[in-house]
Amino acid sequence: MGWDELRLLDALAYLEGFMALVTFVALSSVGSAYGRYSSQFPGLQVPARPAWFLQELPSMAWPLYECARPAAARLGILPNRVLLAMFLIHYVQRTLVFPALIRGGKATPFFSFAAAVLFCTVNGYMQSRYLSQFAVYAEDWVARPCFLTGFALWLIGMVINVHSDHILRNLRKPGETGYKIPRGGLFEYVSAANYLGEIMEWCGFALASWSLQATVFAVFTFSTLFTRARQHHQWYHEKFEDYPKSRKILIPFVL
Repeated sequence: MGWDELRLLDALAYLEGFMALVTFVALSSVGSAYGRYSSQFPGLQVPARPAWFLQELPSMAWPLYECARPAAARLGILPNRVLLAMFLIHYVQRTLVFPALIRGGKATPFFSFAAAVLFCTVNGYMQSRYLSQFAVYAEDWVARPCFLTGFALWLIGMVINVHSDHILRNLRKPGETGYKIPRGGLFEYVSAANYLGEIMEWCGFALASWSLQATVFAVFTFSTLFTRARQHHQWYHEKFEDYPKSRKILIPFVL
């Protein structure tokens, strides 16, 4: 049974990698269907707060479930516990904290919401089961350069992501509507500092875990967020004549 499930986890990883390519092509062609662009996609809409909570919930629930199971064989190993905690910390913030802080927020088209629920369910299962049942690390893995570099990248990325979300939430004063140019933090250098932070998080997680499952997750994150960042960048330039010309899309001074 264990060998069969490991093959399933590998198959899901390859499927996620394929879907990363499909997502990149699709979003490059038609654009994202939530947030400021959701009005372009008619049909059933899910309010912002419940949409964020429900779509992120599976990725928080899976690691919690694995931690509660006495049969989580690999969670007795420190590297496995730390890596699963890294995954869980992000999704606790995304599931419980981020939705509670939303001010207004655009409704999400049901298709995008359903796709996010499906992804978080499958990816949450894949990452949690791999780390709790199958990933094998030496006890000193957490002291090796690969892990330490990845952990540092994950931590810096999370700080950038949370700080950038804070900047975006506070662009409008009470009673104001409409969009403004983000200022401060890495928004002085890129149009999508929040996405840069999240991409850094999962690239760091992939480096720290050194696994197929985490690597395809990082690839999927990049394929999704880069296309949306490029869409934001173009939108800002079209909407604001005074938008800073020196800002890049996602990587300061480079891209």
